[in-house]
Amino acid sequence: MENNRKTIIAGNWKMNKTTTEAVELIDALIPAVADAQCEVVICTPFTALATAVEKTRGTNIHVGAQNVHFEQSGAFTGEISAEMLVDLGVEYVITGHSERRQYFAETDETVNKRTLAALNAGLKVLVCVGENLEQREQGVTEELVRLQTKIALQGVTKEQLPQVVIAYEPVWAIGTGKTATSDQAQEVCGCIRQLLGELYGEDTAQTVTIQYGGSMNPANAEELLGKPDVDGGLIGGASLKADAFASIVAAASR
Repeated sequence: MENNRKTIIAGNWKMNKTTTEAVELIDALIPAVADAQCEVVICTPFTALATAVEKTRGTNIHVGAQNVHFEQSGAFTGEISAEMLVDLGVEYVITGHSERRQYFAETDETVNKRTLAALNAGLKVLVCVGENLEQREQGVTEELVRLQTKIALQGVTKEQLPQVVIAYEPVWAIGTGKTATSDQAQEVCGCIRQLLGELYGEDTAQTVTIQYGGSMNPANAEELLGKPDVDGGLIGGASLKADAFASIVAAASR
């Protein structure tokens, strides 16, 4: 069955690139992805967002942030609200990345609160879910990913769902060089789509973009993206090199 889902390749730069370096990378990216047949997003550090929005204006590159706070304003030193991001001209934001869960005590509940705050402010949200190695070995991947997805989407309406992208990122494959096989990626992305069908109806579930993230690179992108329920990628390391990122975008455009 042909799907009309939007294919989205998003680069998560993590804590990399000064604003000066970001300018160089964006300058290299603009011509490299100009002919993309998919949506291209770069999620830069907060310090580079204003520059990224400015540099990409009039191009086919969309800009995202890597995190957002769930309150609109207040005594939250060091945090950034959804309104601040919108005012900058940012379009996307990542919530629930495994590194936020692992190092900064994010819970399924705070991921949900951040997701809702972002959606209510008009941002598009890349919601990350995924199991660690121990959980995969225990055979609870499906239950865990369903749980994370269901809680993340608590209170998200059917009308808001088109603004949501789910990124399946097996924690054991992030930055480790290990990648889920295309079959493993398809299995979990398929299970996420099945859950979306239960929550929002089959027709709606078929319209949601589900990405795979976790050491996707130019060598394995085409095979992963060829799977029926893998509609894009959330790219870490490979998004920091214009040629590698462009080659994944090219694979997604085929």
